[in-house]
Amino acid sequence: MIIKLWLLLLMLFLSFFGKAQKKVNGKVPDSLAEVKSSTTNISEVIIQSAPRKMKLNEGNLVLSVAGNKDFKTSTHLLDVLRKTPGVTVDQEDGIFIGGRITPAVLIDGKPVVMSNQELQAYLRSLSPEMVESIEVNTNPSSKYDAEFKGIIDIKLKKNINLGWKAAYNGNIYINKFNYRENALNVSYHKGKVTYSVQAGYNEGVSTYRYHALQHLANTNIMRTQTYQEDLGKVYSLQAGIDFRLNDKNRLGINLRGNFRNNNRARNGSLYTTDKNETQLVLNTTSENPTDYSQDNYGITTDYSFQDKGFKLSFLGNYLSVKNKQNDDFINRDKGTSKVLSYWKSDLINKITIYTAQIDASQKINNANIEAGVKYSHSDTHNNIRYDTLSVGNQFVFDSTRSNIFSYKEKIWAGYLAYKQKIGDFQINAGLRFENTNSISNAITMDSVVSRNYLKWLPSLNASYTFNTSSEFSLSYSRRITRPVFSQLNPFRFYFSPLNYWIGNPYLLPSFTSQIKVTYRYKNWITSFTVGKEKDVMTRYPLYNPETNVLEYLGTNLPYRNFAILETSFPVRITKWWNITSQIAGYYNYEFRPYLDEVFALNIYNYEIRLNQVFSLPKGITLNLFGSYESKTGNSLYIIQPRYTIDVSIQKSWFDNKLNTKIGFNNLLDSYEQRLEFRHKQIMDNRFTHWWDSSRLIFSLSYTMGSSKYQVKETQKTEEENRAR
Repeated sequence: MIIKLWLLLLMLFLSFFGKAQKKVNGKVPDSLAEVKSSTTNISEVIIQSAPRKMKLNEGNLVLSVAGNKDFKTSTHLLDVLRKTPGVTVDQEDGIFIGGRITPAVLIDGKPVVMSNQELQAYLRSLSPEMVESIEVNTNPSSKYDAEFKGIIDIKLKKNINLGWKAAYNGNIYINKFNYRENALNVSYHKGKVTYSVQAGYNEGVSTYRYHALQHLANTNIMRTQTYQEDLGKVYSLQAGIDFRLNDKNRLGINLRGNFRNNNRARNGSLYTTDKNETQLVLNTTSENPTDYSQDNYGITTDYSFQDKGFKLSFLGNYLSVKNKQNDDFINRDKGTSKVLSYWKSDLINKITIYTAQIDASQKINNANIEAGVKYSHSDTHNNIRYDTLSVGNQFVFDSTRSNIFSYKEKIWAGYLAYKQKIGDFQINAGLRFENTNSISNAITMDSVVSRNYLKWLPSLNASYTFNTSSEFSLSYSRRITRPVFSQLNPFRFYFSPLNYWIGNPYLLPSFTSQIKVTYRYKNWITSFTVGKEKDVMTRYPLYNPETNVLEYLGTNLPYRNFAILETSFPVRITKWWNITSQIAGYYNYEFRPYLDEVFALNIYNYEIRLNQVFSLPKGITLNLFGSYESKTGNSLYIIQPRYTIDVSIQKSWFDNKLNTKIGFNNLLDSYEQRLEFRHKQIMDNRFTHWWDSSRLIFSLSYTMGSSKYQVKETQKTEEENRAR
């Protein structure tokens, strides 16, 4: 069915092209005359060499963005990443690389200071023409924070003109409800001093559905349905000043604030029958209105000194985050509307992070020596109180659900790296240490977990350039993944009154060792990665047959082995038709103890993505993007196949100052996530997550002013990534 739909859309577009090539006033337009001269019959496909837009940097894919026809119809940079080889963007705009690894996002080599939601909004505010290139690094060296198992480095276009510049970017997403994004960037460059202001306002409604079946052997059968509408408003403001004191010294200061409010209405039902599905046991409805707010404040200061081959830099960060959330959980009998249970929750979460980092490098002939040291201090405090409606219609404190939890973490880190180029051969070796001191205190549970450990993390990369068309790279690295604060906090996150996941303060960090081989021939890039991860962090389901509660608990698995084979190659069919193909194969083997048994399966799956770009008359560009993910999963769950098709069209006006785009993402509304428990003799558990990613999109961007100076982006630390 997928192939038939794909071919049908392709035939429609080709039919459109056939009509477009008819004469206008007795003449064929020049652009189409060139097409006709290059190929006289579309059935005779002529595969031409596409312009070089991909290269390798120490084995990492570097993809040109500005001027790349593949991305002309992309509404923003997040849409560009969706079409970038090796990168996946899910229904909630989460970014993954290398088999579901969440990467750090860098701007011009430095992490950005934004929460996950802020980062997504910022990427939507960048048009493709504002970005020079994207580098996808799935095997970072010891120079980077050990938490970074993957990196996406976005290089902005370098502009140096004096004066002021302003850019507006607006997007409207239309589904059952609308969502609007607005971003304004203004900068003023005086030569030695640059002032910048960035303001944003986003507002609208998003929807979500959750369906679940849970049935332990010889127990009742339960079906859960949840529908959620989320009205969100986000205000953001950043102000920065950049001093270029002289040719050797530069100082920058940036202040930011981000304020988010969400009003969520979640309604659900729970339908329960006996094991034979002949007798109704329970039929209830639930209401879960939520009021959520988040206030972020951040300060970043950075200084750099550069003289000949020596460079010294300092980076300091302060971040304060405050989350507040109030929930009501009301459960009623569907037939009588009688209140069966009612509880309220009041959550306050505060996070404070300080970091300081110094880096130095010295170039000696063809060699470069780098060293650095970093200190970070993180402090988080969570207090969630539950009150339950008693028999006397009075709310009383519920100690079984309430939770007070604090977490403090200090990290000292340092690295030493050596890089040298000998002819066409280059080697880059590094060693990093990280000493972690952490204390998690589950006050309600009277449980304190204290850890202090030192880890050494080496890396090595060797690359060889055969000629301009061919190069090879081999790399090794060892990384650490610490649990994020929400994974450690033993509070409950409810999907429904009897279905929730809960954190685990005893989680250990995981360690990953991997080897990656990459080869490029012209624009054809192939990579193979193999590795092992120990103490894998994951969740497992636990069903209580007496209460019918299904919990998802955090735990560490002993290990998993994995391998990834990826290849991408562009093909120019004609001057007006380009195709970029991406194919990836994955292997995963988990050693998973569960309920006094051990489950260990070899899991294979693959992904295919095709990006087709058609250059229409009058400067119009049409894009057809499709992706397919085969059946996958882990030792306990099967994840069913899914696919998506996106269509978009673009045109520029007024010497490219005004850019308009229209698109329809997830055209067939086919990208929901469906999971099924493998071992039916233990439990029948099936659930589906659906987000409103099938949307009509209108995008407009306009640039004005005399300056083309690109303001330096602020920076974000590893700890801030984990605070979200």
